[in-house]
Amino acid sequence: MEQVVVIIDLGGTDHSELARLIRKMGVYSEIQPHDLTADAIRAMPQIKGLIFNGGLNRTVSGCKVMPSPDILALDVPKIAFGCSDMTQIDHPEFSEAIIKTFLFDQCHCDQSWTIEAFIEKQTQEIRRQVGSEHVLLALSGGVDSSVVAALLIRAIGDRLTCIHVNHGLLRKGEPEQVIEVFQKQMGATLIYVDAADRFLDKLDGVSDPEIKRKIIGTEFIRVFEEEAGKLEGIRFLAQGTIYPDIVESGTKTAQAIKAHHNVGGLPDDLSFDLIEPIKYLYKDEVRAVGRALGVPENMVSRQPFPGPGLGVRCLGAITRDRLEAVRESDAILREEFERAGLADKVWQYFTVVPEFKSVGVRHHKRSYEYPVIIRAVHTVDAMTATIAHLDWAVLDRITERIVNEVPHVNRVCYDLTPKPTGTIEWE
Repeated sequence: MEQVVVIIDLGGTDHSELARLIRKMGVYSEIQPHDLTADAIRAMPQIKGLIFNGGLNRTVSGCKVMPSPDILALDVPKIAFGCSDMTQIDHPEFSEAIIKTFLFDQCHCDQSWTIEAFIEKQTQEIRRQVGSEHVLLALSGGVDSSVVAALLIRAIGDRLTCIHVNHGLLRKGEPEQVIEVFQKQMGATLIYVDAADRFLDKLDGVSDPEIKRKIIGTEFIRVFEEEAGKLEGIRFLAQGTIYPDIVESGTKTAQAIKAHHNVGGLPDDLSFDLIEPIKYLYKDEVRAVGRALGVPENMVSRQPFPGPGLGVRCLGAITRDRLEAVRESDAILREEFERAGLADKVWQYFTVVPEFKSVGVRHHKRSYEYPVIIRAVHTVDAMTATIAHLDWAVLDRITERIVNEVPHVNRVCYDLTPKPTGTIEWE
């Protein structure tokens, strides 16, 4: 059985940093809200310890909320960080030394949390959940869905059917690449659905990013339901939800940063049972699982891409001219990063196009067109991010190509905002 050390969210902002540190020491840890019940904790297999975290950016400020007396009375080792009103078990901030002592001297954990152990556990869990049924997978071709595909193939083989939906919000050449890799090279059962017009019609005039995400998530499910209706024995839908999606979508303690299309954006009348085998993994852990399963490196190391695709990079109400401007400028950016040797050195990079226009000059005449904004960041777990400091010559070359090759664009800007205060995506 898997040992668990639970982090109780008492209003801090560095829970993921703490959880990742614990996992790197070979112990599984997950984040739970402050009002988790004592019975829920008792139901966890091999609960080894509780960590109460109220630190705000690792600064002592007192807990925003307090756990129940029943939680505090549990007979398991406990420690607290950044909670000056829990002084008997409190430390100002966590450190590797303090955590190591807590895990191995007080909780007596072993180092059983490994990628191999995770793969074996999820393989058995998928087989238990699915039985003899069949599974549909929303296969975008990104890292998360690719790793889920590999896990499902390992667990249930040809009872997996992958569906790749072109919702008109994919990057340039992406549908062709997905078909080439998964259908022709990996031999997966793949259904390709061109639903671009359908999605863009649903999104017409919608500017609120949360509503856009929910529309895209709902329409995805409707497409799957329609495709499943053409097949026999489809009961389950697999998704590539990962842990930052869940954390950013909010807990009972922490306010949501943004909704993710696969967390809270699904319709209430969903006709599938969900399978989310990597939902407690961070992105680097997902990549490690993919490599262990033999997923091709060009898929494992691929750029992160949001479920709503370019729909959240064409800011505000989506128009076809701005959508194409995002698609073409993104392709140029990726080509130039590859040319400059930056493709594997910058964690994520992309372009966005806002709704507003600015005055410029094109062919010696006044132009009134859109700007393209470049975003390039370094991160480990997508919970925080720093800006990539690019060479001016690279930015000059990218700018020259975008303003000369992309229609309806007359200006290029570079986003210098870290996370926080900005998120990685703009919407």
